[in-house]
Amino acid sequence: MYNFDFEQPGSVADAVAALGADDAQALGGGQTLIPTLKQRLNQPAKLVSLTGIADLVGVGVRDDQLDIGGATTHGQVAAEAGAYPALAELASHIGDPAVRNRGTIGGSLANNDPAACYPAAALGSGALIKTNAREIAADDYFQGMFATALNEGEIITGVSFPVPQKAHYEKFVQPASRFALVGVFVAKYASGVRVAVTGASEEGVYRWSAAEEALSANFSPEALDGLSVPADGLIADLHATPAYRANLVKVCTKRAVQNAR
Repeated sequence: MYNFDFEQPGSVADAVAALGADDAQALGGGQTLIPTLKQRLNQPAKLVSLTGIADLVGVGVRDDQLDIGGATTHGQVAAEAGAYPALAELASHIGDPAVRNRGTIGGSLANNDPAACYPAAALGSGALIKTNAREIAADDYFQGMFATALNEGEIITGVSFPVPQKAHYEKFVQPASRFALVGVFVAKYASGVRVAVTGASEEGVYRWSAAEEALSANFSPEALDGLSVPADGLIADLHATPAYRANLVKVCTKRAVQNAR
């Protein structure tokens, strides 16, 4: 590790002010940031912790919408998001207990790892990402691998999820990291079906529009029988080839539809 300043503000306004300093960086649960600091891959002069801001923590329900504070941990989402069972179940399978008790939903969405689970839930639900400055629709928020619409110093204060009629997240786990080798989030709304895929594309999380169209007409696994997923642009690594991931996307989507509740 190396020397840096550490600040733990008690309000969003104080956090935004602290992040205005040169080379300052926000710290959520630290599940990604701390390892990069140890490896000297990231060396900010100041860390601004968001975990001490009470306004950023909690899960609430209003009408048909679930609101989650940006600093809410995965464990809290798993325990308190019962109004959206698919989301609660997703959170309960992120990492291990240590990760779930430290990692935050806002930190995950801000980092936008190409194999993270929450991006699939947010995109698949058509969620609204709220910051200290504005509200960003999920369709506009995710902009590629580790890339988002967030501006420098902008903080995720909360996420609003429209609760669907049915939903499920099917995750093919990479055993060592617990990240998704491929994960598919399917959500059925009155307006249609949304299908979001994580862990597969070189561009990060994305929507599988052909599956959405087929499932909006017929919400059953059989509706996907005639579809195929192009392997072009999918991730190739020591865990899986692009062709294998392409097959997994279809398999996981079918299972998600079968298990949606």
